[in-house]
Amino acid sequence: MKPSSVSVIFTTYNSPAWLEKVLWGFFAQDTKAFEIVVADDGSTIETRALLDRMRKISPVPIRHVWQEDDGFQKCRILNKAIAAATGEYLIFTDGDCIPRADFISQHLRFAAPGRFLSGGYFKLPLDISQAITEEDVKAQRPFDLAWLKSLGLKASIKNLKISAKGRWADWLNAVSRTKATWNGHNASCHKEAIVAVNGFDERMQYGGQDVEFGDRLTHHGLKGLRIRYSVICVHLDHGRGYVTDEMLRHSLSIRQATRASRVVRAPLGLDQYL
Repeated sequence: MKPSSVSVIFTTYNSPAWLEKVLWGFFAQDTKAFEIVVADDGSTIETRALLDRMRKISPVPIRHVWQEDDGFQKCRILNKAIAAATGEYLIFTDGDCIPRADFISQHLRFAAPGRFLSGGYFKLPLDISQAITEEDVKAQRPFDLAWLKSLGLKASIKNLKISAKGRWADWLNAVSRTKATWNGHNASCHKEAIVAVNGFDERMQYGGQDVEFGDRLTHHGLKGLRIRYSVICVHLDHGRGYVTDEMLRHSLSIRQATRASRVVRAPLGLDQYL
């Protein structure tokens, strides 16, 4: 049973240069049967102007869900974007992750009721992140290990995420010891399951809000499936000056309570927008 409608949701905040590269990646997908929902956590007019320009050349619909800047409020803007999304199947990534051309079709290959998909990313250094052009994305060069090495990428076992394909990628997924957690940069499931757990917990800011959401999906009965070698996106480098120790401690306490009490529904979540 495959979903008949798909929405891709990702957050952004005052990073139009990275956002443009990500949109290039979605314009290059090998399927066009989806919509994009940009969850904007308070960006200025520059981001809106970029989206207005990109809509004119986009092969798919683009929705822009914006909220005023109130600090790091990713959970809040994600819930608003989920409410606005028209798809029955929702794929989540980030506004700093360029998807490979088969990103969506691979998510749909593994999609199934009672399941959420757990992908990963391949992190690029800042100089390579900045060097990527629209033509590079169209030609899929950011997913070509030889091209990345020509720009100075160092050898690493992590490079398997870029080079693995087909049955080799499926085998690596199966033998990986990495837990199938909900990873906000590369994860998906049916919208009805997200509604059932009341979306993201808006009491949380930075620090495990994605993992906490995945824990509640698990408590609801979903099982996670690792797809980190089959579904690829490259992560563009950036700083995280918005993170504080207090924020991390507060989020950790909520995560611990969710696991200890096997919480299913977020007490402050999606239902206020539906």
